[in-house]
Amino acid sequence: MEISAGLKQAYIEARSRLKLLTDQITEPDLSKRLASVPNSIGFLLRHIGDVELLFAKNVFKATEIDVKARTVIDKKDTGEWINLDELVEYLEKSNSTITKIIENQLNESWDELITTNEFGTKTKIEAFGRIISHTAYHTGQVALLLKYGNLN
Repeated sequence: MEISAGLKQAYIEARSRLKLLTDQITEPDLSKRLASVPNSIGFLLRHIGDVELLFAKNVFKATEIDVKARTVIDKKDTGEWINLDELVEYLEKSNSTITKIIENQLNESWDELITTNEFGTKTKIEAFGRIISHTAYHTGQVALLLKYGNLN
């Protein structure tokens, strides 16, 4: 199996947990948070999409991507991420963007060194592990908020 095909399968599998959650979330759930946690479910969903699109643009040099990563810029939950349809559409956009980029990589390109402010210098394949773990980390937070969070 070529590298890109294997990574695409790994990404799809990792992202399946997020899809299971978004299928369960209702619009009122988007405002759930825990007392000690500043971010709501809606913010975290938007943040996942923001970071995936930034990743595609910066790591894979997909300069045609127009992303204004408000959750990264604002660095806090502004309470505005309360439209479930918009958030799911945004996550579908970031998912399809990453998937297409993976498909278009040549095997040898995965060893290319990438340098970013966020994580320094890594090969593309190492950086790719970073985006999978980032999405999984925040998906776990969403699951906890969905189960134990309160509407504030």
